[in-house]
Amino acid sequence: MGVQIAKAMGHHVTVISSSDRKREEALEHLGADAFLVSSDEAEMRGAAQESLDYILDTIPAVHSLEPYLSLLKVDGKLLLVGAPESLQFDPVSVILGRKTIAGSYIGSMEETQQLLEFWAEKGLTSMTEVVKMDYVNTAMERMERNDVRYRFVLDVAGSNLQE
Repeated sequence: MGVQIAKAMGHHVTVISSSDRKREEALEHLGADAFLVSSDEAEMRGAAQESLDYILDTIPAVHSLEPYLSLLKVDGKLLLVGAPESLQFDPVSVILGRKTIAGSYIGSMEETQQLLEFWAEKGLTSMTEVVKMDYVNTAMERMERNDVRYRFVLDVAGSNLQE
């Protein structure tokens, strides 16, 4: 959703992923302008250093921020929404580059309303997979395997529920 919102706002968007698996989806379906594989050290080194204004970090696991911080321009911002248990970074890279690390779980009601209005105005849609209640255990297993693109929607009303 972040890619779609940033594109709708007119930004140049680079998706960074740990594998090449999401490249086609990011470029062709979400509209990203560029794609980097973070696990490919040569590709990350070859990326234009200090070229990004913002990075939206959605990684929920412990990871080093160094490869990402090096991509930020002076005064760039790394925004955390993935909530890892801990982070690893060299404070000097933040201080010397006047970089900011910030985070948020959720916006205010007013911000959420503004985002929904923007989403509707731009005709954006989210990628969802609608499932019935009898599929919920399989859905949970798929979530644990990271086999969901991008959200499950549980159709309670359309499910055959018995009391």
